[in-house]
Amino acid sequence: MTQDLVLVGVVGKPHGVRGLVHVNSYVEDPTSLETYGPLQDDQGRFWSLRWSQKGSVAELTREQGQALSDRTQAQAVVNMRLYVPRSALPTLEEEEFYHVDLIGMEVFEETLSLGHVVMVHDYGAGVSLEISNGVFVPFTKVCVPRIDLKARVLFVCRPVEVWGENKQEVKSRGSYTASGVMS
Repeated sequence: MTQDLVLVGVVGKPHGVRGLVHVNSYVEDPTSLETYGPLQDDQGRFWSLRWSQKGSVAELTREQGQALSDRTQAQAVVNMRLYVPRSALPTLEEEEFYHVDLIGMEVFEETLSLGHVVMVHDYGAGVSLEISNGVFVPFTKVCVPRIDLKARVLFVCRPVEVWGENKQEVKSRGSYTASGVMS
């Protein structure tokens, strides 16, 4: 997949016998998947999506205009990932970020490199960032006071509960480097 494609959903299990499928949407308003234009899968095929009255159930149509017609065809596309070009997504407000923007960013605490963001988690009680060293940091202004999208770095201030050990002891080990930090 190219860098400008963003994962917006995954096809789930079939619904009924007429080719409808459940779609797990990764966008704030799942109904907006219909408006982003053609959706692309991992093989480069294009699809359109039309929601049924059932909410998370949709009809998928190939770019040639052929809808999935039965449960067998629907079963064949289970777990298919659906992408849109980055340019199709709405412009964000200030201090809003797409997960794809945060994943891969280098994480610093003061001048100490902690690794890179590997995942953004949202289980309903607030968003947290998973860092490659296994640490999770709440994605709040207090814990992540500065984000530099152009430099692809963010700075964290972990609460004492996240350290898991004495802060001074970790710094004195010298196991992390801060080369190339942009301030």
